[in-house]
Amino acid sequence: MSKAERTKQRIIEQAAPLFNQKGIAGTTIDDVLQAADVAKGCLYSHFESKEDLSRQTADFLLDKITCRIQLAMSQATTAKGRIFAYLDFCKNPLDTAITGGCPIFNLAVEADDNNPAVKQKVGAKLLAAQAMFSNILQEGITNGEFASTLNAADFAFKMFSAIEGAIVICRILNTSLPIQQLIKSLKAELEAHVPS
Repeated sequence: MSKAERTKQRIIEQAAPLFNQKGIAGTTIDDVLQAADVAKGCLYSHFESKEDLSRQTADFLLDKITCRIQLAMSQATTAKGRIFAYLDFCKNPLDTAITGGCPIFNLAVEADDNNPAVKQKVGAKLLAAQAMFSNILQEGITNGEFASTLNAADFAFKMFSAIEGAIVICRILNTSLPIQQLIKSLKAELEAHVPS
């Protein structure tokens, strides 16, 4: 990686927690310049605009959370184990893998009305996550871990949506208890589809 590429990467890495905590609209270019310790000319030699920086930083954040989730799930050898690993990964939204909470939710809320490019990126990530969970559950049905009574697509959507919502509730209320209860309930529901 060249010096210019390293500088660009450092700017994105320093902008990421700011955008994730304060939002894209709430983060100024001066905030990014200070965090990355670069001059304005340097920043604009790597990014056409704040919108360009926000798109590339959104990619970085979304890729980072996806990689963290996939790493947690990769330790398991069964479909049920991978789903449970995802749920366990999410069990403490007050101490998140990425500063500021889940970037999927944070970016989705902010981009919904005012940033179509980031909204599209988040939408693609949401669809990919649901498809991944659905495929894992379907694999579990195919290999006999789960009964055919489990609707893989429905459970994947319900689980992912509930977890994302619970993360926000927990962060607002400053307690992990709601998501821990939700995870217990989701695990019990999935266990009910395990053939006896």
